[in-house]
Amino acid sequence: MIVVGISAFYHDAACCLLRDGRLVAAAQEERFSRVKHDARLPVSAFRYCLKEAGAGIDEVDLLAYYENPELKLQRQLRAGLPEGSSPDLARLDADIHTKIEEGLGYSGPVFSFLHHQSHAASAFYYSGFPEAAVLTVDGVGEWDTTTYGRGAGAKLEAFDRVEFPHSLGLLYSTLTAYLGFEVNDGEYKVMGLAPYGEPRYADRVRRLVSSLDGGGFELDLRYFDFLRGRRMYSEALCDLFGAPPRARGGEITRFHRDVARSLQAVLEEILLEKTRWLHGRTGSDNLCMAGGVALNCVANGRILRDGPFQRLFVQPAAGDSGGCLGAAALLHAQETGQAPPVGPLRDARLGPSWSADGIARLLASTGLPYQDFRGREASLLEAVVDRLAAGKVVGWFHGRMEMGPRALGARSLLADPRDPEMRDRLNRMVKKREAFRPFAPSVLLAHAAGPFGLDHPAPFMLETCQVRSPLDLPAITHVDGSARPQTVDPEVMPRYAALLEAFRRRTGCPMLVNTSFNVKGEPIVGSPVDALLCFGGTEIDSLVLEDFVLDRDDLPESWPELLEAWRQRPRSGFGAARDRGDLYTFV
Repeated sequence: MIVVGISAFYHDAACCLLRDGRLVAAAQEERFSRVKHDARLPVSAFRYCLKEAGAGIDEVDLLAYYENPELKLQRQLRAGLPEGSSPDLARLDADIHTKIEEGLGYSGPVFSFLHHQSHAASAFYYSGFPEAAVLTVDGVGEWDTTTYGRGAGAKLEAFDRVEFPHSLGLLYSTLTAYLGFEVNDGEYKVMGLAPYGEPRYADRVRRLVSSLDGGGFELDLRYFDFLRGRRMYSEALCDLFGAPPRARGGEITRFHRDVARSLQAVLEEILLEKTRWLHGRTGSDNLCMAGGVALNCVANGRILRDGPFQRLFVQPAAGDSGGCLGAAALLHAQETGQAPPVGPLRDARLGPSWSADGIARLLASTGLPYQDFRGREASLLEAVVDRLAAGKVVGWFHGRMEMGPRALGARSLLADPRDPEMRDRLNRMVKKREAFRPFAPSVLLAHAAGPFGLDHPAPFMLETCQVRSPLDLPAITHVDGSARPQTVDPEVMPRYAALLEAFRRRTGCPMLVNTSFNVKGEPIVGSPVDALLCFGGTEIDSLVLEDFVLDRDDLPESWPELLEAWRQRPRSGFGAARDRGDLYTFV
């Protein structure tokens, strides 16, 4: 039985495919279209999933959609539309099923599940836990903003919820907007900014949200304006903090840092209180979390360290893109009466890969100089370590693409974490982003306990911990002494683990800086074409495309002109980037 899961039409559209309950493929549409947070129907991701499964559209038995469009429409209409506007039919059309059938060319049955059901299933069914407490927290689905429940075997139920407009996700997004960052994109920037401040405004943040008995909480709606759709915050919020909102791109002052820190502190307080209540209701030692707020790795680390649960699972695409995973799992369980055999999820590399021979043909077509290490993996790794130990930034493209917002050693930029200049260089010259943003380390699983105190795998960069390494690691240590490590298991990621081991043998350091292979405002690279274009438009020193190495120093002086001409040429393959009119290349 082939089940396809779809999330789409709000942000971060994605598709996955289960065969007899086993996860075969999953990908976000943005990686194909190159439109960040692409919300449109994931046509290219769907085609990829079919290709990976070796299946045709006529072999898809069932399709699952990650939310209930009718209930969502009810909430949107009841909340009201901005004055003078007309309904956005692409957003408000309740007949999502027709859009899916027509857009994908699929004529079989389509099943819808509640948004938070899909979140909960994406965490519990993929955790590997036989039973667990389940917490979902985001902005809003149909009506729910937070749900509390439990899972056991195939059974998954919610026993309490908080409904719109009371939402921790909307609280965080409102202050994200007030601090001058983009909603649904800049929340992680606020999390990264928070350690630079002090919680001087925590009491004012607490006036925005009140904790209630049990799992409840409520917002003081005087301070919010998202119900009318004009902006997230009201003038009353500006008056409360005694300052106007920060302009997009404006100076970040001590005030902004302190508001960010205060918001993060209050979020952690409430989540800790509610997880303690949830533990008391379920008695489980296992906690599964999903929803956009579950991507707050600082709060996750606090919940695990200071809360009552012994084990925490957050799947790598905890936001809306991962809803497709949950919807597909729910449909499998509904049809078979059995939990899908997908957990524990140990590897987020669920997207497309490229053969070495295909990349060789691609490189030959560019005329660029490169080194060919096919059949010589040990030599390739030593060559990469040569560059890393010399202080170079390396673009690393290997194997299947990751699902979720984190680069996890398949589409990554790598560097030496001991280099005191590396963080500023990466932010300024390569990533082209805000200077306060931290970088994460990839560390060998066998060596994670010493520098980070980790006694469990953390393969998805979804919790923070304090750095306690005898090595000086300025490139991955945040201002508060924390880091967000990814543990690398040789059984799961053999080549990446071998690279880390080669670097450890050479330097004594069992980790590397690992940040996503992209620049500000663009999705993580998906294809070799994307990697070459990103390499050409930044100051990355070297690029590893599977078994091939390109060095910036070897590129001809005419490289920028060649790149631009090559960028404009027609490409072959499938998956049109609809806004740009070009094609995502499968070679």
